[in-house]
Order: sequence, then structure tokens, then C-alpha cells
Amino acid sequence: MTQDNSTDQTLKQRRNQRLLALGGGVVVVAAAATAYWTLYASHFVSTDNAYAAVEVAQVTPAIGGTVAEVKVKDTQAVKQGDVLVTIDPTDAKLALAQAEAELGRAVRRVRAYVANDGGLAAQVSARVAEEKRAEAQLSAAQADFERAQIDLKRRQALLASGSVSGDELTKAQNAHAAAQANLASAKAAIVQASANRVAAQGAREANAALIDQAQGDSNPEILLARAKRDQAKIDLERTVIRAPMDGVVAKRQVQLGQRVPAGAPLLSVVPVQDIYVNANFKEGQLQKVRPGQTATVTSDLYGSSVTYHGVVEGLAGGSGSAFAAIPAQNATGNWIKVVQRLPLRIRLDAQELAAHPLKVGLSMTVKIDTRSGAQ
Repeated sequence: MTQDNSTDQTLKQRRNQRLLALGGGVVVVAAAATAYWTLYASHFVSTDNAYAAVEVAQVTPAIGGTVAEVKVKDTQAVKQGDVLVTIDPTDAKLALAQAEAELGRAVRRVRAYVANDGGLAAQVSARVAEEKRAEAQLSAAQADFERAQIDLKRRQALLASGSVSGDELTKAQNAHAAAQANLASAKAAIVQASANRVAAQGAREANAALIDQAQGDSNPEILLARAKRDQAKIDLERTVIRAPMDGVVAKRQVQLGQRVPAGAPLLSVVPVQDIYVNANFKEGQLQKVRPGQTATVTSDLYGSSVTYHGVVEGLAGGSGSAFAAIPAQNATGNWIKVVQRLPLRIRLDAQELAAHPLKVGLSMTVKIDTRSGAQ
């Protein structure tokens, strides 16, 4: 009996020791986990809701026309300035020739304005002289009329005494009527001469307005024609569509012989060397996140064997739902709180990106070190 009690007591002691060891182990693990979280893990935030992105360049023609040549295809790498598409330049060449001809005609027209100024000045002088001559003729006609009027009155006064014959009276009356008509004609002549002078002066002023302070190349007509010529030159250059940047061709829609209007999307150029990461973090994770902090990024394409090192460039101005086509109307109806995500932009190391290229839309995993320096 004593031996059984001793055995039970020994088993109980062993069990207590094991429980104590287990409890101590739990406490140690908990303390280690707490220390790990407090000193290290709490300074990192991560998400797998992240994707590779880049500002894609959409290539569109500045002028419309028929596609004469397509020199690229999807997935082809291009350099900035490489020819992508050529539009038939026939219409643009004809427009340039027409603009060149119009410029030449404008230059000659302005030269004619300058040359006409001297001729119109001479015409004004001639009209002034004509007006002075008409004034002199009016004075002479006025004097003749007054003399004829006096002669007629004298003969009318002598008619009763018989000193003047009827024939002389008739001659005096005819002379008076002729002088009166000449006076009226002289008055009309001076009015016409004055009108001719005003018309000549107006013609010269109108011509002078065309060349006033704008003779030669500074004339508005020449400037307008030259601008149209320059525009035609640019339109001809725009028949050759070049790559706006280095990248890879994507979404090629243009086909040979297609009639394309200005602004129609032809293809896109993806600058894969400038790819960044859009990481969508939950709002509760962003308390300590600041621009300038470092991040480690992995891609599902390469797995954990390839790690990119990046920097937080900035936080978006609003959550994705705020910029949705139909934003949530939280102020109406029944409301259910939904945790929002805010996009962050992560800039990747250019050398690492060149060694392991990425494509737009690939899934990424991002971890941000909130202890690193922030801007």
C-alpha cells in the first residue's frame, strides 16, 4: 500500500513538472512573440492587393488620312523616335504646295500695296489741283454772271426810251442765261472736284491702313500666309508617327490601308522600364506609412526568389470607391461599414527592374518598413 502511494505521488510530481514546463514554455513563447511584434513586426505593413502599373502612352494621329505603312506589331520593343505608322502624305504635300503659293501671292500683294501708295498720293495731288482749278472757274463764272446781269438791267432800263433795240435786248438776255448756266456748271464742277479729292484721299488712307507699321514680312497678310504654310509643313511631318518614348508596343489596332481620323487610337507604347507598383492597403494599416519609406516587393511572376526594393512615392488622394463611376451613397438608406483601401505608389529600383522586367497588371506583394525615413 505504501508502495502504491509512493508511485502515485511520483507520477503526480512528474505531471506537475511537465505542466509547469509547458506553462513556462508558453510564457516564453508568448514573451518572445510579444517582443518580436513590439520590436520588429509591428513596424511593417504588407498586402498582396498590389499590381504593377505604368503611365501607358496612347499613340494617336494628329491628322487624318489613309495608313500607308505599319512598322510595328504587338510585343515589339521600340525606342523613342522610332517610326511606328506612316500616313499617306499626298494630301499633306498638296496642302503644303498650296500654302507656299498663297504665301508668295501674299508677299506680292503687300508689295503692290506699297507701290500703290505713291500712285494714290499723286492722285490726291491731282484731285487737289482739280479742285483749285474748279474754284478759279467758279470765280470766273461768277464774274461773268454778274457782268451779264448788269448788262441786262441796263438794256432793260433803256428799252422804254428806244435807245436799245429789241435785238440787243435779246442778246443781253441770252448772255445772261448763258452766264447763269456757266455759273451753275462751275458750282457743280467744284462739288465734283471736292468729291474726287475726298475719294482719292480715302483710297490712299485705305491703302495706307494695309501697310501702316507693317510693311514687308511684318504685314498681317504675310504673317497669316506664313503661319498657314508652317502648319502645312507640320501636318506633313505628322504623317510619320513616331514612338513618344522607349517601351513595348501593345493594343495595336491600326491596319494597313485603314482610313483613320485625327485622334483615333492606333496603338499603345508601354514604358516597361518605368513600371511602378500600386499597392492597395487597408485604411487601418496606414497610420505610420509616409512617403519616402522603403518597401520590399515580390512578384508572382518570379516568386520569392526575386525581391525588388522600392520607395513609397505617395498616397492617393482618395479611396477607390470615392472615385468609382457610381460612388457609394453612405448618407442614404441602410449603412454597412466597409473597410476601405487606399492606393499607394511604390517606385522600384531601376537596375532591379532592368534585370527582372515586369509587365503591367502583374500581381505583387508589398511590405513597407515604417521605421525607415519619411519625407
